[in-house]
Amino acid sequence: MATQKLYAGAKLREIRNRVSLTQKDFAQKLGVSLPYLNQMENNNRPVSTTVVLSLAQEFGIDVTELSTGDSERLVSDMREALADPVMADNEVPLADIRLSASNAPALARAFLRLHHAYRQTHERLASLDEALGRQDVQMQPSPWDEVRDFFHYCDNYIDAVDRAAENFSTAATESGGIQNAAISALSHIGVTVKMTELDGIRKYDEDSKTLYLSHLIPPETRNFQLLLQVALLQRNSLLEATLDLARFQSDEARQIAKIGLANYFAGAATMPYAAFLQAAQDTRHDLEILATQFGASVEQVAHRLSTLQRPNQKGVPFFFVRVDQAGTITKRHSATRLQFARFGGACPLWNVHRAFETPGRFLRQLAETPDGVRYFSLARDVSKSGGHYGAPVRRYAIALGCEIKHVDQLVYADNMEISNAAAFEPIGISCRICERADCHQRSVPPLERKLTIEENTRGVLPYEVG
Repeated sequence: MATQKLYAGAKLREIRNRVSLTQKDFAQKLGVSLPYLNQMENNNRPVSTTVVLSLAQEFGIDVTELSTGDSERLVSDMREALADPVMADNEVPLADIRLSASNAPALARAFLRLHHAYRQTHERLASLDEALGRQDVQMQPSPWDEVRDFFHYCDNYIDAVDRAAENFSTAATESGGIQNAAISALSHIGVTVKMTELDGIRKYDEDSKTLYLSHLIPPETRNFQLLLQVALLQRNSLLEATLDLARFQSDEARQIAKIGLANYFAGAATMPYAAFLQAAQDTRHDLEILATQFGASVEQVAHRLSTLQRPNQKGVPFFFVRVDQAGTITKRHSATRLQFARFGGACPLWNVHRAFETPGRFLRQLAETPDGVRYFSLARDVSKSGGHYGAPVRRYAIALGCEIKHVDQLVYADNMEISNAAAFEPIGISCRICERADCHQRSVPPLERKLTIEENTRGVLPYEVG
């Protein structure tokens, strides 16, 4: 099988700017001519093996940085944005989208931000009639979407925060465990921890410097909330520095991101990178064993597995998603080529939706996307009790998966018919951009395909996709 050529001009330019070298000096370091480097940076030539080796030897660059992960994410996001009905009369060829994502990623992201602003404004005007006459309606991306994009394009791995959490966990091992270490760290800055009846999970009183935690929450949640508060109070300067680099467009986005980074710290301290990666490999990614070993929930373990993308020390590239009963995606990340729908729900053929029907059980699925890539998907419900009779139960389902080439590292994939093409179920991303013509669960027609409508004939769908 022929080796796929690697075009990574935008990433090469990013690396050159990062090391502060001119094209001439960079070319000299890489052992190529200036014209050749210029052609590679403009994607007129693929990146050669010589250049890949030189990047690793001269600059210590993890060569996986040159992969097309970011480009594929941009392609998926742009296709979905261009499938918006407002774009229906302006069909953009897939080749043009790929060219924009690889050669002009900054322009592609600017287009996505513009589309986000349009969608938010459109939805606001459609749902709130009084907004038409107001002057304070701002056309800007949703803070929530902006933060989600930040983590999305960081590969859900924040190096400085991850390493700080790992250092905290290492010190905790020497001082009686993670819970004692968190309480001690808070006590060191004058914060008292109290378990009490609480309308919620956690509350910090700045005036009395008292952290109140609900006495009804399970141990893994208690430890997580303790560590989250440590991040907010003791590691505040690190979080703020990270937020400065992100350059969010609104204070709301920055505040949401700060909570996200504090959550990241808590998860990374509970499951420190090197130790957790080794344990994941040793157990072949058995979520229940890992949850017991690290004092975490199954959802926390699955989410942490999707963040193991440290350069030169990467784990299996997983996708991770959490959905509610309506199919709305409430958490999503993918280190694989599979990208989730940014607008609307997930594909109904995906096993994550069936997890609600079989609480407490893991569901396994072999799936294939329209681009021919095959995946293994593991799904389970993660309902969360309110802690007492009559309290509302929050019901979610999670899915964790990877490309089929990694399944030998997953205990859950044992005895599955990996070599049987018929065993792979067809799934998609979003109906508007899914190219499958014969999907019985399709909710809306694909915008890039022509439809044939026969009034005297009715199949599974009221139209045929051309």
